Amino acid sequence: MKTVVSISLGSSRHDFDFTTRMLGQRLHVRRLGTNGSLARAAKLVRQWDGQAAAIGVGLVKDSDGAAARADTERAQRLAAAAATTPVTTGERLADILQEWAVRHAQGELGHYFDNARVLFFSGLANRKLAHTMAEYTENLRFADPVRQLGVPKLLGSLDALQLYASGAHLVADWVPPRLTPPALLAQWAQHVLRQALHKATVVVAPVHELDAFGAHELAGKTVVTSTVSERRLEALRDKGVMMVIDGAPLIDGHVVGPDLLHAMIVAATGKAPDELLEDDLLEILAGLQLAPRILYPNGFRRVNRFAFVIHPLSQEYFKIVKPVEILSQVSPPLFLDTLEKVLAYAPPFVYSRVTGIRSPTGVEAEGWLISVGGTPREIMSHPPEFTYKRLLAAAEMAKRLGAQIMGLGAFTKVVGDAGATVARRAPLPITTGNSYSASGALWAAHDALLRLGLLPPPKGKERVAFKAMVVGATGSIGSACARLLVRAAEEVYLVSPETAKLLALKESILRETPDAKVHLAARADRHLGEMDMIVTATSGAGKKVLDIMKVKPGCVITDVARPLDLPPEEVAKRPDVLVIESGEIELPGDVKMKNIGLPPGVVYACLAETIVLALEGRFENFTVGRHIEWEKVREIYKLGLKHGMKLAAISGVHGVFTDEDIARVRELALAARAQRAARGPARRSAATAPAKKRTRRATGARAGAAVAG
Repeated sequence: MKTVVSISLGSSRHDFDFTTRMLGQRLHVRRLGTNGSLARAAKLVRQWDGQAAAIGVGLVKDSDGAAARADTERAQRLAAAAATTPVTTGERLADILQEWAVRHAQGELGHYFDNARVLFFSGLANRKLAHTMAEYTENLRFADPVRQLGVPKLLGSLDALQLYASGAHLVADWVPPRLTPPALLAQWAQHVLRQALHKATVVVAPVHELDAFGAHELAGKTVVTSTVSERRLEALRDKGVMMVIDGAPLIDGHVVGPDLLHAMIVAATGKAPDELLEDDLLEILAGLQLAPRILYPNGFRRVNRFAFVIHPLSQEYFKIVKPVEILSQVSPPLFLDTLEKVLAYAPPFVYSRVTGIRSPTGVEAEGWLISVGGTPREIMSHPPEFTYKRLLAAAEMAKRLGAQIMGLGAFTKVVGDAGATVARRAPLPITTGNSYSASGALWAAHDALLRLGLLPPPKGKERVAFKAMVVGATGSIGSACARLLVRAAEEVYLVSPETAKLLALKESILRETPDAKVHLAARADRHLGEMDMIVTATSGAGKKVLDIMKVKPGCVITDVARPLDLPPEEVAKRPDVLVIESGEIELPGDVKMKNIGLPPGVVYACLAETIVLALEGRFENFTVGRHIEWEKVREIYKLGLKHGMKLAAISGVHGVFTDEDIARVRELALAARAQRAARGPARRSAATAPAKKRTRRATGARAGAAVAG
């Protein structure tokens, strides 16, 4: 049996001793810590020289400049203490294992590091790993100046790291004037590092260097490191660390560092450390079937990140901003008009942080609502490129924040080519949310029809006996609603002034659903009174799209347009009609975010789509352009159910409909239908009465003429 010893400058509390078999050789493996004593380490090397088949030297790598520069000297001194036994630090193997760990996690967890905010305690000590991380994210920060020179500044790119490596002395120019006391400068540098830790999502550091930091800096973080023992893992658990990615493998229940693993390979193969080439190491690692470790100190947890673009829907939004609210009360109306034009040119800003979204699968999502200043009137009054620039600026902001996907809300997804150009130019995936908007529209309408109870129940798998109309059917949401409604309703009327598009849409629908009954119209008025359900999905920006006075009592109108196609004053005219603002989805978890005009925890479906994709880890351009695939509408609906999305309480222009509200609409609808039914025979009697009199008079005249003749 061969003996392999690891002599570490780390703590002796993590020592172990076990026997294992590797590459056909039986090995007795020991780990001996020296608590930082180089003299003790050299003594142990001399003691085991000639007794052990190989010795691994575990250097405590620090990000501190002096310690990092001393690593090579320490290794040389310890290697020189052995006369016959080969000594290795496992440095080459450490680089392989660390990079493998990151790539393993990216593949195993699915796009985990995409656009992550990564902080390296030392980029110089992890250059190869930094280049690997750069394949997944550009949000890299390096604390080398802070850790090595005490300078309160971070490096923000690989190029900056390269310049630093080639001329670190130039960093002295970053140091504040000499009037700054050294103690204050050290505190400043430490503050910069703590803030960087707090903002990062991933931290790359030697595990012992995290001892100085607490839950404020490490809670919720992913730590990429090596050789994490059970004690270290417990300490990280107490600090709230979410995940640990450790390149050091587990062998017979013990965490084996790169130096010890390399020494074991040296002993098992009988080769000198320098004789083991990369090909040899690859073949051996593959044969041993070792794998990096992904650890969850506090149980499984994953947090994905999103951003969503919002904008004010009217001047009323400006009045809720305190300074503007005060000025609007004492200023002429022209003030708000001017403010509306000025804010359209304003740069994007973070309106709200969104936290607390938790799927039943255990995955969480957090994000940012990013506001651009243009109202619908301003957006539509400028060429598309005007809005594109502001959306791309929002995308750059989202990227810096660490978002992995960004959604477009309200009119930002209508302008131009409906997100296609933005998706091509943006530095992260884009979705308009229109697939879930269509799904939410029909979800809400179906629920409303059931709660009203005015339709006969369906028989088996037959279509429900009702007529539906889609106003704005050639639009992105309208066409998707139409494709789904023809599968549920007996007859569907598609309305749009774009007649050629309507004809093409009908052809496409009939290819998918040959037995569908589809009718086309350029205007809604002709068949409006026959409809049981109406979906309005126009982008008319306030234009009147239908006459609500012609609508059938008890009709369910689902208004998915933003701004709404039916303003409150129109809705108030028909208390016997249920007008709902479709698309509101209740998010799972204890959601925290600023008010967006909906009940707490409830969002519009376009925002919900972005969140569903984030929870699913689908960082891709999902719904982009004016053509919506109904398969995606169905898919996002299923994904929403998987992640705990619920249809929010049905709400209208005046808020949430209670059961009493819906019962009142039903009662009024039944009464109105009864009145219409009663007026029908009366009108028919009145219409036929004059005809009967004329008939009687004509008959009498003919009879008189006959008598006279």
